[in-house]
Amino acid sequence: ADLVTGPDIIFFWVARMIMAGYEFAGNMPFRNVYFTGIVRDNLGRKMSKQLGNSPDPLELIKQYGADGVRMGMMLSAPAGNDILFDDKLCEQGRNFCNKIWNAFRLIKGWEVSDTAAQPESAAKAIEWFEGKLGETVAEVNDLFSKFRISEALMAVYRLFWDEFSSWYLEMVKPAYGSPIDSATYAATLGYFDSLLRMLHPFMPFITEELWQHLAERRDGESIMYAPMPEAKCTDSTLLSAMERAKSVINGVRGVRASKNLSPRDALSLNVIGEWNPGLDCVISKLANLDAITSVTEKDPAAASFMVDTTEFNVPLRGAIDIEAELERLNKELAHYERFLASVNKKLSNERFVNNAPAAVVELERRKQSDATDKIAAIKASIAGLAR
Repeated sequence: ADLVTGPDIIFFWVARMIMAGYEFAGNMPFRNVYFTGIVRDNLGRKMSKQLGNSPDPLELIKQYGADGVRMGMMLSAPAGNDILFDDKLCEQGRNFCNKIWNAFRLIKGWEVSDTAAQPESAAKAIEWFEGKLGETVAEVNDLFSKFRISEALMAVYRLFWDEFSSWYLEMVKPAYGSPIDSATYAATLGYFDSLLRMLHPFMPFITEELWQHLAERRDGESIMYAPMPEAKCTDSTLLSAMERAKSVINGVRGVRASKNLSPRDALSLNVIGEWNPGLDCVISKLANLDAITSVTEKDPAAASFMVDTTEFNVPLRGAIDIEAELERLNKELAHYERFLASVNKKLSNERFVNNAPAAVVELERRKQSDATDKIAAIKASIAGLAR
């Protein structure tokens, strides 16, 4: 053993353990070996005692919590690469622990009614998240089979943070001061239970604590022995439809932000062209809409946005200060007219057109076309508001 140096020593000890397994147990002790890369600091230097750039794990745990540090280590260790450790990843892990805890407090703080009817938006949300959960379980199982542990954690992280907390809970959350129906509440508890079980291998402490308080448990019962959720068939059509619905919701929220409209004020949404109303209940709730209407012509006084090839617009008359909006649009129009004049000046210069690279000339022509379209749209909006 003293003659074995460098990376070869790893294979030497693996071989010794295999031989010991056959000698003392009669079979191979393991069939897979997981190798990690070199641990480096945030400057890319190898961590070593000589450089003194190795963090104190107890100090990290004191600052970010054990689960936060575990998650930081997992995020910094993608399969097949060196481990680029940074304290900020532990901070991200701590923030995720806070997110899990806040979601737990929100759910457990709801008043439950056995007589309240289940809203259509909640029923659609449950159907969608069931498919999203099944899709992620299948992805995580595949990643675990390939020992891509860091990627498996990120898949569960995105499911909890992006889909469950940011979308699902908003879809099923009851109105302020109102109870949640028992069917939706039971489904939500079930999904939270599944998410805790999926997170437990990475974050054992917070998941065990919350799992014990999520429902009544028997003496000695632990999340460590709870089975992982099983992958189920997913409705890809529903998942795609929900992604489109999210884009519509974000579009309406973008209009509110750009026009300084209060989220509490209900708006109307017009759809130009064909539209499948299957998820209108979800869109109306999360975007705070009082109507979604299919129209054939665009309202010139409306704010528009596109989702795929479908155009949506939010009528603004009565929702904004007309004079202030006209002033803003006229300033924007003047800006684009000056910009277009400068582009036209370049393109009217024969020396520039003949001597500049073709890609540069083509870029200026695209700028000219985009500015022309923008000016036309602004003028239409001004005309519509001035009526």
